[in-house]
Amino acid sequence: MTDTLVLLRPIVTEKSMTQTNEGKYTFEVRTSATKQEIAEAVAEAFKVDVVEVNVMTVRGKTRRYGRHTGRKSDRKKAIVTVAKGQRIERYFVEGV
Repeated sequence: MTDTLVLLRPIVTEKSMTQTNEGKYTFEVRTSATKQEIAEAVAEAFKVDVVEVNVMTVRGKTRRYGRHTGRKSDRKKAIVTVAKGQRIERYFVEGV
């Protein structure tokens, strides 16, 4: 997979933004992506050295649509730790 297919979007929440001080960045990734593919995609896209990748699958929530119930699709997110002293500047730019 190429980096454009692996990384879907950055996840910007209060918790993920506080982790950026520790060099940890959170991304939503394809459900079929592996840790190695995620590490290569982040290193290639942002020109940083990836130290560690933690991956978790988030189950989709059940939602009601009128009297019918549906289910949102599952998603996968990755917390990527970059080398000490490095930052991902484009992570903070809105609309990217």
